[in-house]
Amino acid sequence: MVFSVSTSEQMQIFGQQIGALLVAGDVVVLSGPLGAGKTTFVQGLAEQLEVQGVVTSPTFVVSRVHKPKADGLALVHVDAYRLSSQSDLVDLDLDATKNAVFVIEWGKDFVSGVTDSWLEIDVERSQDLIDPDDAASGIRTITVTAVGDRWTDVDLAGSLT
Repeated sequence: MVFSVSTSEQMQIFGQQIGALLVAGDVVVLSGPLGAGKTTFVQGLAEQLEVQGVVTSPTFVVSRVHKPKADGLALVHVDAYRLSSQSDLVDLDLDATKNAVFVIEWGKDFVSGVTDSWLEIDVERSQDLIDPDDAASGIRTITVTAVGDRWTDVDLAGSLT
């Protein structure tokens, strides 16, 4: 499935829609260039999950755990940009965080060593600015690919607009 968004608010809403579909143990893999809106997407997803803390890119700490505000799911947000192998991701011991969903930025090359099912979200950013005064403006084309049995019976097309 392919979608387009043109504002950070639309990217956050898309994150909320994905967040509404997730259950404990689910993995979302985000790919896209710097400035594509990956962290903005995670902010919307985190809002849907109602987790604690401000969501920022975990680039320098590799991963952050956002605990739920109530009895919901935790969010484990990983930035795999600096990882060099699947074993580096496994070494993070992600499965030690129970009742959580996992979002892995830059994780496409490593995710198959962690799980058999995941949502793969690729974000491409147009180089054409919508607002010349806003360097972050521009159309984002989002491609969502469901991998594995977990997503077989989920109506992604009906859930995402």
